[in-house]
Amino acid sequence: MATIKVIHVHLIFERKDYYFGSIEKVYKELDENTLGVKKSYLYKVLNAEGSMMVTSRAIIKRSYLR
Repeated sequence: MATIKVIHVHLIFERKDYYFGSIEKVYKELDENTLGVKKSYLYKVLNAEGSMMVTSRAIIKRSYLR
């Protein structure tokens, strides 16, 4: 059975949820100001399944669909 990586972004003030297949795709749709974190730092934090980053603007989680 294949697993699919998912990056879930919840924008706190907009009350919107987005789902992406990679961090690169997150930053094609949303920018650093919207997320409150630089792409290079997010790569360091979201390095394992279940990892999460909370900023003043967003909650960003990495997980897998099985």
